[in-house]
This record gives sequence, C-alpha cells and structure tokens, in this order.
Amino acid sequence: MKYGARERYIHRIFVWGILLKAFDGILEILGGIGLLFSGVLASTAMRLIQSELIEDPKDFLATNLQHLLPIILANSGLFPTIYLLSHGIIKLFLVVGLLRDKVWAYPSAIVVFGLFVMYQLYRYTFTHSIWLLLLTVLDLIVIGLTWHEYRFFKTYRVFPDTH
Repeated sequence: MKYGARERYIHRIFVWGILLKAFDGILEILGGIGLLFSGVLASTAMRLIQSELIEDPKDFLATNLQHLLPIILANSGLFPTIYLLSHGIIKLFLVVGLLRDKVWAYPSAIVVFGLFVMYQLYRYTFTHSIWLLLLTVLDLIVIGLTWHEYRFFKTYRVFPDTH
C-alpha cells in the first residue's frame, strides 16, 4: 500500500527525531559512566594524596590536587550518575521499540518523554539553560510526531514503511 508524500516526509522526520533521542540517550549513558568513574578515581586519588601529604606536607602536586578533588567529588554524586544512566537506558529502550515499530513503544514513549518534559521545565526554573529548553522543544516535537505515527497506525494498521 502506498502512502502520500506528506506521510512519508512526516515519517522521515519522525525517524530523525527518534535518532536524535537515541544520540541524546547515548550521551547520557556516557555521562553517567563518566561520573561514576570520576567519583571512583577522585576517591582513590584523595586517599593517595593524603598518604603523600603525610610523607611530604609541602608536595606541590598533592597540595593543589587536595583542593581540587573535593570539587570533583561533590559533582560526581550517586544521584546524577543514576539519573543519567537511567534516562539514557530508558530513551534507548524506547527508541529501539519505536524503530522496530513495536505498538507498545508509541504510547510508552509519549508518556515517558512527557514526564521528561515536565522535569526539564522544572529544572529550567533553576538553571535557565538554553540547552535544556532546546532539549525540551526536541522532546515536544518527538512527542507530536510519535502521536501522529501512532494515530496513523491505529487508522491503517500499518506504519509507513519508509525506513
């Protein structure tokens, strides 16, 4: 069955949008892994520095690192690590479902991405980050496209086959 050029165009935009979500999910997973390892490395380095300072209290490198590592440790907490890893994994899971045209993935993605939008808007009230706004706009566009694709499927019982 052939679909109009408009539907194929919308479907292509949808695919690109969810591929951007996949890229975002991968970045979040990498960021979570980076935070996890930076915290472990900083803790280990702090123990090594303390033993070095016991031996030589005027060690230039150890003295300067001693002041830098608490900042790294403060920014590499468990919550941001779990947050980034869980968001990234959830996004990738939903994107795989959407790319494989799994019917359950469409309403799930709409709900989950909607929850992400609400949290991002909440965070924006604190950060005023333009990147957070851009991510929110991307999420809203993907939600709209996902809703369109899902309605198309419900009407025709098939997804536009233009992958």
